[in-house]
Amino acid sequence: MSHDKEAAVNPQLPLTLKLKDTATFASYFPGPNSEALSYMRRLTGSAWEPSIYLWGDAGAGKSHLLQAVCHAAGERGTAAIYLPMAAADQFPCEALEGVESLGMVCIDDIHRIAGRQPWEMALLNLFERIRERGRGLVVTGNAVPTDLGLQLPQLASRLAGGLVLQLRPLSDQDKLAALQLRARRRGLALTAAAGRFLVRHYGQHMATLFGVLDTLDQASLVAKRRLTIPFMRQALKSVRFDQDA
Repeated sequence: MSHDKEAAVNPQLPLTLKLKDTATFASYFPGPNSEALSYMRRLTGSAWEPSIYLWGDAGAGKSHLLQAVCHAAGERGTAAIYLPMAAADQFPCEALEGVESLGMVCIDDIHRIAGRQPWEMALLNLFERIRERGRGLVVTGNAVPTDLGLQLPQLASRLAGGLVLQLRPLSDQDKLAALQLRARRRGLALTAAAGRFLVRHYGQHMATLFGVLDTLDQASLVAKRRLTIPFMRQALKSVRFDQDA
């Protein structure tokens, strides 16, 4: 389903809530998370499926998988929506009304609204409407439901009542493999030595690593240079990346 159609569910939803083209199952390197990937791939939005709560540290790939679910749903003709709670200040919680009409609803980073009672109540009501309609629901957060700091115990209970999956952090070797997979899909040749250099200097979070790769992709196109370590040092010398993402 296109983003424009998703936003049309409620005109209060901002147009910035769009999916990344690169966030697909094909571009996700699971490492120790193959079981979680398998569950997410099988989601169809059918009424018999339990809701899924996916949790892990920042940079574990939660947002990637959530958007991949939406991409896959759209390819099957199932209407889906991706709602990152990091953007909750951009729209009122009343904008969630009517979202349950879609086949698949994906709520990212629910911990971002922990302690904000209007948002917690709006999400709890949405989840109940989704259950009544028999729609698909996937939610992500940075901790198990009881450790999210939610004010409404019913909301934590609702999250814990479905299938709870943890995304485990990637090893440095896994990060290298994930980076090389992303590079190949961009048509870039990234040697193991060059990849290890990036992991060593920027590998705290995969989001940072992928941001570095985006920068290098553009720089290599402009300079018509291969991704050698000297070229990468030069291209990244004046660029700052947020290692706390």
